Amino acid sequence: MGHLVFNIDVMLAKRKMSVTELANRVGITLANMSILKNGKAKAIKVSTIESLCEILDCQPGDLFEYVKDSEEE
Repeated sequence: MGHLVFNIDVMLAKRKMSVTELANRVGITLANMSILKNGKAKAIKVSTIESLCEILDCQPGDLFEYVKDSEEE
């Protein structure tokens, strides 16, 4: 089993955009954007992913990365 790593902070840095600006443009609360950015989200709407991609001018794979958990854990 593995987990998703959210790279939203990387994209924000590349686009020189604040978390607050991104949350406002996507139309979600700053609290929910922080949950996404910190990888604590349990679910995310496809429309939110589409908005993130549109605003950050990126592909979904730029936002998320699947990492396998090591077998020792």
